[in-house]
Amino acid sequence: MNLDDLRKEINDIDGQMLQLFLKRMEVCKSIALYKKEHDLPILQEGREQQVIDRVRAASPEHMADPAAVMFTEIMDISKCVQAEVNTWGKIYEKPELFCPEKAQVIACQGTSGAYAEAACVKLFGKDKPIRFAVGFKDVVDLVERGRADFGILPLENSTVGSIAETYDLMASHDFYINSIVRVEITHCFAVKPETDPADVRKVFSKREALEQCSVYLSKNGLEPMDYANTALAAEMVKNSSDNTIGCICSKSCAEMNGLKIVEEHAADAYPNYTRFICFSKHFAAPENANTISVSFSVPHTPGGLYRILTKFAVYGLNLKKIVNKTVAGKDFEAVIFLDFDGSYTNRKVAAFLDDLKMGMGYFKFLGNFTETY
Repeated sequence: MNLDDLRKEINDIDGQMLQLFLKRMEVCKSIALYKKEHDLPILQEGREQQVIDRVRAASPEHMADPAAVMFTEIMDISKCVQAEVNTWGKIYEKPELFCPEKAQVIACQGTSGAYAEAACVKLFGKDKPIRFAVGFKDVVDLVERGRADFGILPLENSTVGSIAETYDLMASHDFYINSIVRVEITHCFAVKPETDPADVRKVFSKREALEQCSVYLSKNGLEPMDYANTALAAEMVKNSSDNTIGCICSKSCAEMNGLKIVEEHAADAYPNYTRFICFSKHFAAPENANTISVSFSVPHTPGGLYRILTKFAVYGLNLKKIVNKTVAGKDFEAVIFLDFDGSYTNRKVAAFLDDLKMGMGYFKFLGNFTETY
């Protein structure tokens, strides 16, 4: 046989496999309807393992693993089909509408002049009262206790990446993302008016801000000193009697505190952006919400993450972002954070979320939102 004959044989086999696959999916739909009528869960514990054990036993030893992978994939697709059938006829209530103009109080970390304040103004306007908090957790506490309608926290920076503390809070607290706001970050190096820059030895700011200016600080022999917030650092320098310290903050923050700007562009990279989340205690989404965020722990099984990501292709959904974090207090247990295109009220998205939750030890829906640039 020549190559063309062999390829023809492959095509014939593929055709047979396709027909059997389609037949299997039709049977899966019937099974889904039966489960729905009898209020049975889609995932039947132990059933998948029975199938895999049978496949392995019927396969030559050298093909047992590949055959198991193929049938595992087929069963994952089958669950996707069943999840879609399970949503037929369901009515999904729209979440509460996210209305920035109705907000009474917004919480953010730091003090006036902080980048979080700029994110707040960008989303809510200049007239909304802002309640400043010392730490990130304090912002969450204000929202949870009802002392603020919404909170603002930094999520990730284009230079240094994810903000670990925010991800830890997303994993350990129950709140919903309503919007994401992108703010351009322009760090400057500032000192008191009477300070000689040559005398400065230590520079205070938020750790992430210091990391974003690490090249400048290193080149000038300046020791980075972690502080609660860029704006609070500027305020501290202004009120200090120490003329050997400076800070990294925004230009407007330096001017607000009467500081002298030594270097207007101290950041390592330009442009430099930070994405802030706006969140609330209750699920609320804008009318045009187009991004969904979830988090979950991955089962410690071979191909566990691969099997989850395959579902995006089966449902035709676009995965926008994936973040793998080791969450504080979880003994190195990894938590996956995913963003993907979709609306909570879309039937296919709802089926996907139902499917994604199956068999998960930990799963959290984090919100449906849009991004403000």
